[in-house]
Amino acid sequence: MSSATASNPVIGAVRTALGVSGVLSLVIGALILIWPGRTAEVAVAIVSVYVIIAGLVNIAIGLFWRSGWARLGYIALGVLFIVAGIFSFANLSATTAWFGVFIGTLVGILWIIEGVVSLTTLGHGSKARAWTMFFAIVSIVAGVVLLFSPLLGAVTLFLLIGVSLVVLGIFQIVRAIQFGKAV
Repeated sequence: MSSATASNPVIGAVRTALGVSGVLSLVIGALILIWPGRTAEVAVAIVSVYVIIAGLVNIAIGLFWRSGWARLGYIALGVLFIVAGIFSFANLSATTAWFGVFIGTLVGILWIIEGVVSLTTLGHGSKARAWTMFFAIVSIVAGVVLLFSPLLGAVTLFLLIGVSLVVLGIFQIVRAIQFGKAV
């Protein structure tokens, strides 16, 4: 490595950014794979904290709003957010399971819609007609399967995210080490 490359602050900053993001990805991915339930609960707890903060912000906006329905609306929305956040913390495990079912159901519906939309493109003279048909069928079937077991689908997706984060974290760390070195 040349001395110009080693002393370049931009290269050092990029290497640091790559290294930090790689370590964070690796750690979060490992946590997901080692303690998937607890990690999901922590993620839901973070969302719950955000919901409570958003509630406080909405109440503050409502209190300082001039008058009228907007004022009442902001205050009511803020109270609803705070109540939702408190209920989430009251039983974090149930909230996490509910969130998993919600995400699994949402993804299942989206896959079905994506498959149906793909089927609508078949009549447009595409050369990839067979692949489009195959994709549409797989997308619709996967969506239906996910709708029948949304929590299992969400857990599987969460674990795949964990594996992806570990692999990408390792690659990012290697990139950080290799970045800026002379070839």
